[in-house]
Amino acid sequence: MTRLWDKGAPLDAKVLRYTAGEDHALDDRLVAYDVEGSIAHAAGLHAAGLLATEDLEALTAALREIAASHARGEWRVTLEQEDGQTAIESLLTAKVGEAGGRIHLGRSRNDQVLTALRLYLRDAVEELRAGAQGVADALHELAARHGDVALPGYTHMQQAMPSSVALWAGGFAAEVHDDAEGLRLAHRRIGRNPLGSAAGYGTPGLPLDRDVTRAALHFPVNHEPVTAVQLSRGKAEAQVLFEIALLMTDLGRLASDLLLFYTQEFAFVSLPDAFTTGSSIMPQKRNPDVFELIRGRTMSAQACLAEALGLIAKLPSGYQRDLQLLKAPLFRGIDLALQTLDILPSALAGVAFRPGNIALDPAIHAAEQANRLVVEEGIPFREAYRRVGAALGKKD
Repeated sequence: MTRLWDKGAPLDAKVLRYTAGEDHALDDRLVAYDVEGSIAHAAGLHAAGLLATEDLEALTAALREIAASHARGEWRVTLEQEDGQTAIESLLTAKVGEAGGRIHLGRSRNDQVLTALRLYLRDAVEELRAGAQGVADALHELAARHGDVALPGYTHMQQAMPSSVALWAGGFAAEVHDDAEGLRLAHRRIGRNPLGSAAGYGTPGLPLDRDVTRAALHFPVNHEPVTAVQLSRGKAEAQVLFEIALLMTDLGRLASDLLLFYTQEFAFVSLPDAFTTGSSIMPQKRNPDVFELIRGRTMSAQACLAEALGLIAKLPSGYQRDLQLLKAPLFRGIDLALQTLDILPSALAGVAFRPGNIALDPAIHAAEQANRLVVEEGIPFREAYRRVGAALGKKD
């Protein structure tokens, strides 16, 4: 197997396993994006007079077939190939011969990988936003079904002021909408074309126009200067993971409320049997595992962010192999968020509030009574506070 960096010396099998790690398997999700970037790069070489028209046509057709065959499951990136870039270029050369060896002119694996990652992130962010919208819609639907049901509003885990299912579900829906907006803002960092920066210092001696690949790949701007490209590695990834962590925190808190409401002591809600499991020893048990795992995966999302930030925290400028390790927490964080967003709307559709079990402490209206005294009698709020407290038998 000839690798893109091959110098003719054999590679120790242990070194290959350690340095490639799981990268070859992770690269499978980037194949279509790598092909997209490679077609754009070939077009840029052609526009600069560095690639003949017949070579461009042959490369484009072969690359599209490589992507299609991968999508059909006919091949996967192997450990021996080390990464997706080597796999694609090897397949390309096998298909078109010498022309396949021309495509790497003016490109490094550094800008090649980053281009594929940014194209992937562009789609992943939109999928996450759509999933968040689906959860918000499910919360609005829950409010429409049970919105008039009175709920106690809690502070310090004590009944504090009156609320309702509409207010409770609406609050979570608003925050999930806000999380979706945070994800949208990640496009500012994702939308910078890294092609043409090569290993981080440009392509001296080549008349490449970076706007050709920028336009072909629909990037709003080129990433400038070229030395900033490798310095940016991990930042867009961390921003996406940060927004995922915030989103998962909101979903975890939603799950935590429902888990409390589902206890026999509260019994505010019933959950659908399809989203609960049984006990191996206690015949009566129905366990709310889906919501427990949503709550637990909040920490998993935070760990993905911490791992990504830790990897880049003290790196010197330029490319470092440590950056390869960003893919694992990035993909893991995206996957766990997408899985959660996929299951939660169906779970929420089966949540039913049980108003007969929801009792509000009569004292829950105390703040409203104090406010009314201020309005009706014109007394200071602190005086109204003391009078209502005294009437309720409170000292303070």
